[in-house]
Amino acid sequence: MAGSSTLFTLVLLAVNYILQVYGTSCPIVECWFVQEKPGRGGGFPAAMNQDKSLMYVRVSPDSTGAESPHKTPAGVDPTRIYRVTDPSGSLCSSSLHSPEGSVKKPQCEINPFLPQPSTVNWAAPLTRSGQSPIYLEADWFSASLKGLDDQLVLSSVMRAAKTTNDLNVILSVFSSSALVRSRLGVPVVLNCWFWKESSSPLSELGFAVEWRYQFRGAGRLVVAYDAKTDRLAESSEEGAELDISALHQTGNASLLLEEAQVRHTGTYICTIYLPYLLAQVAIDLEIVEPPSLSISPSPLPISFPGQTLTVQCEASGFSPLSLEFRWEFVGADGTVQSLGTGGMSGHRQASDGTFSQSSRLTLDLGKFDLGRGGEVTCVAVHPGGTRRTSTTLNIIGVSGPTIEDSMAMVAVALGLYGLIKLCSWMFSRSGSVATDSKEKKEK
Repeated sequence: MAGSSTLFTLVLLAVNYILQVYGTSCPIVECWFVQEKPGRGGGFPAAMNQDKSLMYVRVSPDSTGAESPHKTPAGVDPTRIYRVTDPSGSLCSSSLHSPEGSVKKPQCEINPFLPQPSTVNWAAPLTRSGQSPIYLEADWFSASLKGLDDQLVLSSVMRAAKTTNDLNVILSVFSSSALVRSRLGVPVVLNCWFWKESSSPLSELGFAVEWRYQFRGAGRLVVAYDAKTDRLAESSEEGAELDISALHQTGNASLLLEEAQVRHTGTYICTIYLPYLLAQVAIDLEIVEPPSLSISPSPLPISFPGQTLTVQCEASGFSPLSLEFRWEFVGADGTVQSLGTGGMSGHRQASDGTFSQSSRLTLDLGKFDLGRGGEVTCVAVHPGGTRRTSTTLNIIGVSGPTIEDSMAMVAVALGLYGLIKLCSWMFSRSGSVATDSKEKKEK
């Protein structure tokens, strides 16, 4: 494992990279300060106070950053204006810069934070001594942020000397995206990075990492690691890994899923523990697999005006459940005509979690003017993409036959003529043979 000096150097390199990618200009972040109202007791849910707040961010006390205003902005309590020093640079992300005049703004919430020992097995060794350091005797806050267009999710724990609004970031956890989409069967990386203030006495006592999965109220442990004792927690999850070396060297706590499956769809929570502190971010993973289409019968039988045909389109192997069908007819001249949505079946789920569904089209050739035919196309619209499949339709007997129709009718006529001539020859031949036989008997 790398020493603390090496770790600090690598973290600084990561910080420099972040600043190069996101820029060095730190934003003024508009937040909501949320805390419970005092005086609520009993079993009732606590009422919440929500006040406008601002964070003026800089990467060091001496660096240039967002400056505090000489005049308090309208609607903001002066006690809710914070000057934040963030050496990690994560709060300087460009996704936290709201374009001037835009109604779209990053999401930010600040809460009072109470340092306390963790009870989970993989983080309990961090506070096993039971001695609460004097360093904790301060005002603590947590900030949760989401950047524009889900480009960043960030959680920071900040410390302030009592009665001041100068906050120092002690722990930050961040991911480059709040939403990850993946196809089936491919490796997926859910990125999560953390940074801890090296000058804090808490950073020398170790850390722990936890990834949990949640979906529709149910949850499970994916992977957890106690860096102090260098131990992975027991978990029933298969195909989920951490890069332990990168975790120690650069704070890369990203989760690797070896092969994306439908069951992986859900929310993944990356939590980093320091002694008495924790910060976490949530990342949604969607498995998006477009359908495979088949159409039958293909090709369609030769048809006549007024005839009714039935065509079926089967969509299989898709996820998520959302799917829309429509039918189209593409004529010989390239014109497209809508044939409706057809009748849809219910969903069927395969053992791998993917879905199948079919659409049946009853095509009345007396109702639709489809000329002499063309392509009947099934279109399936899915979050993973739009898929199409077609079958050929030929209609004969339409007024004003084409050259192809005429040639087909000539071929049929010639065939009938040949058949008649053959029958006539065979009949005359059999009659001649019978006459010869009779004459021989008479002699």
